Formats: sequence, structure tokens, C-alpha cells
Amino acid sequence: MSRKPIALTLAVLLATAVLAPGARAQLKLPRVSPAATVTQTLGLTDLTVAYSRPGVKGRVIWGGLVPYDQPWRTGANEATRFTATDPIQFGGKELAAGTYALLTIPGKDEWTVVINSEKDLWGAFEYKPEKDVLRVTVKPTAAEPQEWMEFTFEDLTPNSANLVLRWERLRVAVPIVVDVNGKTLAGAREAIAAMKSDDWRTPYQAANFCFTNDVALDEGAKWLEKSLAIQPTFQNLALQARWQMKQGRKAEALKTGGKALEAAKASKDKIDTSAFEKTLAEWKAQ
Repeated sequence: MSRKPIALTLAVLLATAVLAPGARAQLKLPRVSPAATVTQTLGLTDLTVAYSRPGVKGRVIWGGLVPYDQPWRTGANEATRFTATDPIQFGGKELAAGTYALLTIPGKDEWTVVINSEKDLWGAFEYKPEKDVLRVTVKPTAAEPQEWMEFTFEDLTPNSANLVLRWERLRVAVPIVVDVNGKTLAGAREAIAAMKSDDWRTPYQAANFCFTNDVALDEGAKWLEKSLAIQPTFQNLALQARWQMKQGRKAEALKTGGKALEAAKASKDKIDTSAFEKTLAEWKAQ
């Protein structure tokens, strides 16, 4: 018997054995409940929900597919994940920055929304209540029909939003509040501490934030003085004029406003001063 056919057969078998696992690993099938991610920035904080979207498909959802009074992954496949890049208030309770599992316990009249430290849960099968970081209670409300479960961020303000779950004919909302001013001021202090000696813009921008948002005005006034000491410009002089006018110092405000216009004319940059000139005219008429 020739050895050549035997060698050829062994080679084919070995090649099949090597290729088969790779071929199986390449197969990727679509999920019945597709993955989705929604992200919202509040101030300087990013909020993200990663989840899978089941469909109603003619089924009874509440009290049926999703039993009452039992932990639910709040979606399909892996448990829903919630991420905050900074500390926030979640449903009125403090929550540290991080990524968590977001589960719910639906009830007929109220829901419990759970933030759990075990973010890599598959469903709610291994959910451990002792790993809960916080729980909040919310009231579900009736809503327009929603075939595919959806998370959204709604009712936005500069520092707050509602995290909203919609599915079937139900809406559940959890209020979220972010300390925009606190984070911005902390960042401003760090930036000013690290700025170069000729940088008038950084303290000006920090002072402008304080003035515009009516926050930390004493600290903001010192930042404005710092900016002016480095280099008087149209921008920081105009802000100083507004500050003086807000304090009831009209004569000083008009004088400083004139200096701001002179700085604009002397600048190499083309600066549109029309809005500020209109403001000065209104002040004079008062």
C-alpha cells in the first residue's frame, strides 16, 4: 500500500480540524433585541445608557412578559448599564461617577429603580440586592404606544434631565441633577493655577462664567482683575463695565465701556462691537 494517499488524507484531516473552529467563530447572527446606546451631556458630565431593545410583538408586557414585583434587567440580553462621568444626583440620591447595572422592579402602581455595582450581569439571574448602590421609587404614567423599548433623556435644563423609559403604553422617568457650577468652578481653579503668565483669556473666561451664571461672584471678580492686570482687552474691559453696571456704578461702567471700545479699535483683530455699543447707548439713556 502506497504511503502517499495516507499522507494526503492526514493532511486534509488536519486542515479541516484547524479551519473548523475558525469557521464556527466567524458566524455572527443578529440579536432579536438589538443593542442601543444613548448619551446625553449635562454641563460637563456625560450620561450613558447601554441596553438591548425588546419589542412588544403583540405580547402582554406588564404582569406578563415582565412580571410584577420581580427584578428585571430593564431590557433584554445583558442587564442595562448606566454610566456617569461625574458624581450626580439620581432620583434625589447621591451617585458616584462610574458604570453600574440599572435594573428595575416594576409594580402596578410604582416602580423601584435599582443601581447595582455589578455591571456585568446577564439578565437579572445573578442579581444580588446586597450589591445595590441605591434604590429610588417612581410612579409610572400612561404613554403613547411604543413598540420597541427605548431610553431617552428628556426635559433638559442646563443642569438636569429626566432619564425616561418608554415601552408598550408606559413611561417611567427618573430625575437626574448634575452640579454644573461646582465642576466648572473646580476646573476653572485648576486651569488658572496652571496657566501661563501672559494668559489673560483663561481668567477672563472663568470670570465671564461667574458673571453670566451669577455664581461665585467674589471669586469671579478676582479672576477678572487678574485678567485685566495681564492685558486689558475689549473682552475683559467690556465684562468689567457690565459688572460695574450690575453693581449700580453707572458712571464707572460708561467710562470702562469707552476704554473697551478704544481697545477694540487698537486691536489687530477685527472685533464686532455693535452689540456692546447698543448696550452702552441703553445705559446712557437710563
